[in-house]
Amino acid sequence: MKLSTSGLGHQVSQVEGEKKCLNSELWHACAGPLVCLPTAGSRVVYFPQGHSEQVVATTNRDVDSQIPNYPNLPPQLICQLHNVTMHADVETDEVYAQMTLQPLSPQEQKEIYLPADFGVPSRQPTNYFCKTLTASDTSTHGGFSVPRRAAEKVFPPLDYSQQPPAQELLARDLHDVEWKFRHIFRGQPKRHLLTTGWSVFVSAKRLVAGDSVLFIWNEKNQLFLGIRRATRSQTVMPSSVLSSDSMHIGLLAAAAHAASTNSCFTVFYNPRASPSEFVIPLSKYVKAVHHTRVSVGMRFRMLFETEESSVRRYMGTITGISDLDPVRWANSHWRSVKVGWDESTAGERQLRVSLWEIEPLTTFPMYPSLFPLRLKRPWHAGTSSFPG
Repeated sequence: MKLSTSGLGHQVSQVEGEKKCLNSELWHACAGPLVCLPTAGSRVVYFPQGHSEQVVATTNRDVDSQIPNYPNLPPQLICQLHNVTMHADVETDEVYAQMTLQPLSPQEQKEIYLPADFGVPSRQPTNYFCKTLTASDTSTHGGFSVPRRAAEKVFPPLDYSQQPPAQELLARDLHDVEWKFRHIFRGQPKRHLLTTGWSVFVSAKRLVAGDSVLFIWNEKNQLFLGIRRATRSQTVMPSSVLSSDSMHIGLLAAAAHAASTNSCFTVFYNPRASPSEFVIPLSKYVKAVHHTRVSVGMRFRMLFETEESSVRRYMGTITGISDLDPVRWANSHWRSVKVGWDESTAGERQLRVSLWEIEPLTTFPMYPSLFPLRLKRPWHAGTSSFPG
């Protein structure tokens, strides 16, 4: 499988022996407004449970009960993040990140200094629009209907003295491939359309109704475009993955070996497929787990991405605090908070979340908690570095 890659420090990639640039702004736009990659060189917490969830999401298969346990692998693993690179699959355009992690030794954990590092905020562009494709948008006989406000905001202005007003647009994708489209303003009622070149793009990218396309106009007066695939029953992943069971065993075995030997291991994070980030800044984890007390009945809010790539806060109530999987992952903080959502669309959201994903409306319990969140084993047993 061919890959385009980009380091966070220098955005240079190697594709079939040729150096090309993968645009960081476009990568983040394709990844989504809530994606926050941790900074290379920082301390992070890796959650194997969350990594397993990504496998389930991408293969549409639950974890097999026969997959062995790894007693040496804690539910939270503190690591040094040596490297983060941004990638895009050449065949599917799916974006993902590759991270090189190294577990800290017990002595290093005792000497941890926590800078206020909460990761690299999602670098969302200011002039862009994202549209979910309709059946008409993906038909070979029509064109791409662009909302008027979006066209006027993102595309170069048309000359309305022409009849009909039209121009040629040049846009580059994540792989630095240039696409040409005819942008025209016509019809009854008049509307903005991409015509010539659009069907070629749809066919080349194998787009279907439900997929999304986004256009970006950057500060250098350059036009970029990216795609987001609609959720499929099975998502194509990069060359880092195998079958479902093999993937689960492989990722757990690699992390367990690294934990016992303090050696490096590599993980791949797919922001569009993974339910939640499973590598987060250590500072963010410590703030949520050690400096925020929550209790049953407490109100909170949480950010979610909307269909057109904006962000909305949803409100809910904490209904319980317990281990998600007390057999395999005892004392884990991964999705340890049970929640109830206010709105009727709650069925689309997780009924369990992690503490660092939510924003309690008060930092103190509204009444004495029956289930206060206590850190029983913060890191490795016997090597606690922070007060509970």
